Amino acid sequence: MGGTKGYRSYRGRGSKGKAALAAVLVLVILAALGFLWAQEYIVYDENGQAHFTPPWQAQETPPVPEEDPQEDQNVEIIVQEPEKPEELAAFSAAAAPLTQAAWQEAWTGATVMSAPAYNAAAVTLKDGTGHIYFAAAGAEAGSVTTAEDTAEALTEVTESSFHSIARMSCFLDPIAAKADVENMGLKNTGGYIYYDGNDLNWLDPSKPAARQYLCGLAQEIAALGFDEILLTDVGYPTTGPLDKIDYNGADRAESIRAFLEELKTALAEYEVELSIELPAEVLTSGRDNTAGLVLADIAPLVDRICAAATADQIPALEAAVTAASETTDFVAELAAYGPDVTGSCLILPEQS
Repeated sequence: MGGTKGYRSYRGRGSKGKAALAAVLVLVILAALGFLWAQEYIVYDENGQAHFTPPWQAQETPPVPEEDPQEDQNVEIIVQEPEKPEELAAFSAAAAPLTQAAWQEAWTGATVMSAPAYNAAAVTLKDGTGHIYFAAAGAEAGSVTTAEDTAEALTEVTESSFHSIARMSCFLDPIAAKADVENMGLKNTGGYIYYDGNDLNWLDPSKPAARQYLCGLAQEIAALGFDEILLTDVGYPTTGPLDKIDYNGADRAESIRAFLEELKTALAEYEVELSIELPAEVLTSGRDNTAGLVLADIAPLVDRICAAATADQIPALEAAVTAASETTDFVAELAAYGPDVTGSCLILPEQS
């Protein structure tokens, strides 16, 4: 009986310990469940600090609107076109086959002149003698004159940071006029090639072949990568025995307008601007009937109009161009830059 009593005493102490252990386990389980529940309501601020937001304070997250796949198909993509300089400050190389040395000399000479920061450069690719200073495939025989590194020099110009301008003489062209008098040359009333007051020959603007010849050359120039083509010698002769010119029954102004319209069409596939050099008198008077130049017809067809001017003439000439076309800019051609020069300008070489 004594052993039994001792056994009962031991079992009583074990039952109380188990009850306490069970209570502890229940508390641990409840704490774990509470921690897991609380995790759903812990948010982090912008500094990474955790905050407990009970469900009665939690804000309902607004639903994310579903994307309409049809809207993606109607998105309008706007491509920003590069802007041309608001005002041009251009220097010009001499009218001759361009070489890398000549290009560097022109650029160096421009930088030491008292002028604004240059953002454009002009080179002559066809002059009034009919000579062409690049490897033009469509040129008349004997008209192309280039140097050994002309192609490389022209590439330097077009790939430079400058707005690149190619000067191109048009109807004053003794070489092409003599090469094909019947289809392109300007004749006199006797049926022979016409000579102006400087004993030079011209292409006839009324002849489609003459206009097409110039359009083809302009396309080749644009393909070289120039940003702008500056047309010079556009029109009919204004010196010499004018009464001896055979105008081929054409309206002179209409022939010039047709040429510019055809040229714009020919250049439509190229990202190239078109400008024209006109006598200052055409801007102030509005026309030159002898040359076939009408400012109101020409201005809307070009991006810029250039004219030789002095600083004091610039405001009036600029106003005349704007009156003819609000979208056309005026560029003053100057022998040198001065502090009183306003607007866009093209500084000509000493011998041009």
